[in-house]
Amino acid sequence: MANKFDIPADELQERLVVVNRVSKTVKGGRIARFAAIMVVGDGNGHVGYGLGKAAEVPEAIRKGIEDAKKNMIEVSLKDGTIPHEVLGEFGAGRVLLKPAAPGTGIIAGKTVRAVVELAGVKNIRVKSLRSNNPTNVIKATFEGLKSLRTAEQVAKTRGISVEQVIKG
Repeated sequence: MANKFDIPADELQERLVVVNRVSKTVKGGRIARFAAIMVVGDGNGHVGYGLGKAAEVPEAIRKGIEDAKKNMIEVSLKDGTIPHEVLGEFGAGRVLLKPAAPGTGIIAGKTVRAVVELAGVKNIRVKSLRSNNPTNVIKATFEGLKSLRTAEQVAKTRGISVEQVIKG
């Protein structure tokens, strides 16, 4: 399955975030299925997440990886961290992402950690606020990462120099 950024499949790393066993009650009894949330990334500013559902766990994981490759985004990075502080929101999930100095490492919960590690972030501080539902936390993280802008991007949008953006 090709992805939006034409990254070779062997360069993409995959990470299983959560597997959830769900069941549906029908006339003949319960039907058990599995939902898997997967994150894929190249460790160089590209990351995506996907949800796969199937009767078997490996099939759910495969579907999740396919979905993640379709939903890839580009993340603005600056010296191994993010360019500025950002708050991502989705549903009841709210995630605060803060840049950190070199040597800090990734200070985050397991759900957000999977996303930022595969995006290529080396130093970051993250606090998950309100919801701890993995689906909403991942979606909130992606909303935050999508809204990141470097000084160069802001300068280009406004039609001014980078120095003017930094000075204010």
